[in-house]
Formats: sequence, C-alpha cells, structure tokens
Amino acid sequence: MTPLVQLDHVTKKYDSLRADSAAAVADVSAAVAEGEAVAVMGPSGSGKSTLLNLIAGLDRPTSGTVRVAGTRVDMLGETGAARFRRRHIGMIFQFFNLLEDMTVADNVLLPAQLGGQPRARARARTRELLDRLQIGRYADTYPARLSGGERQRVAIARALVNEPPLLLADEPTGALDTANGEAIGELLRELNSAGQTLILVTHNPELAERYASRVVQIVDGRVGDGSPAGLAGARP
Repeated sequence: MTPLVQLDHVTKKYDSLRADSAAAVADVSAAVAEGEAVAVMGPSGSGKSTLLNLIAGLDRPTSGTVRVAGTRVDMLGETGAARFRRRHIGMIFQFFNLLEDMTVADNVLLPAQLGGQPRARARARTRELLDRLQIGRYADTYPARLSGGERQRVAIARALVNEPPLLLADEPTGALDTANGEAIGELLRELNSAGQTLILVTHNPELAERYASRVVQIVDGRVGDGSPAGLAGARP
C-alpha cells in the first residue's frame, strides 16, 4: 500500500548558499500510513516544526521529495500548495490562529468556502463538527469569549471541515492547562480511532505515548539514529 505521506532524502537548509550551513532537516526519509497516528518529538530547534511545514507545503526542501496523497507537494507553487492544503491537509496550531473578528461558526466555515464547498453543505458540516466537538452552543460567539480548550476545539473543527485525509498538529496542547490538554489529546485519539491520519508535534512525552501509535525522535534535523529508516517502520 502506498503511504499517505512519503519523504525521500529530504534536507532543508535555510541558508542554502553556504555549504557549511546547518540543516534544519537533514536527509530524512519517512513514511506515514493512512490511519496512523505519529508523534514527532525533539528539543527546541530540532527540526520538528520544519518537518511539519515541509509536509504541509508551507516550505520547500533544499533537496529530496515530499509526497502527500500521491502529490509532489515540494513541486507545487504557492497558489497550488494552498489549494492542495485546503483539500488534503488540516492544520492545528499551538495558539489556535483563529480570526477574532469572526464568530466560531464563521471561523470553521471559512476553509470550506475557500475550498468551494456548496454553502448548504458547508454549513451542515460546520454544525455537525461543532456539535461533535461539544461546542455547538458557541456557534455565534466570538473566540475571545472562549477558554483555551474551547478555542482549540474550534481550531480542530476548522481543520476538519474539508474532510482532509491528513491532520497536522503543531504543539496542540502547548498553550493549554493540564486538564484541557488531556481533553484535546483524548479528542485527537478519538479522531484517529475513527480513521483520521494524524502527525503530532509535541514536547510532551506523556501526550505522545498516550495518544499516538508511534513516537519518533528528531535531533539536529535527523530522525532516530540519523538513518533514513528512522521514521519508516510503524509499530506492530
């Protein structure tokens, strides 16, 4: 079976003009299967977020190839990458990235509208997600009136509104207290159990162990012991 995510010998240097510049990601080859939940861990500056950005097409590798759902995202232009993300990738951020001048429902609706979903279908999908995530009563509320945990639930609903095959989460519990962090972690596990493919960047080893099926270490841009196979094999 073809992996949902495939990286082959991916290197990212932000100062590519200097031959001796350090790589943010160094010769990483990786595979993530459909329906898998993978947690990526490492110290600050280890390359975790860069790896996620490369998969999302927010950044391009200096060398190597990145495929998501069979598409070479490293070959897409800015407009093409944005269009691809709307259809195939949902993203969750540490600090939510909600639009404060839009209601909860409108924040969730926005990607669906940009993605060309019919209005009635997008609204029905939004209502379904808000109810599923237990925040339906806040549909007409502005984000500033919500708690951190509630805001992250809105962000998750927004990430899921276009039914993307891949969900990327960058420190999704980092701005939350322990109770809300555990609730969001449990929610991500439920989504994965229902078939959602998840790649989770976290500094929290307990979150990684509890809510991911596989934990990957990245240090100085290299996965595992630095060999390309470090991310390739799922747990049995």
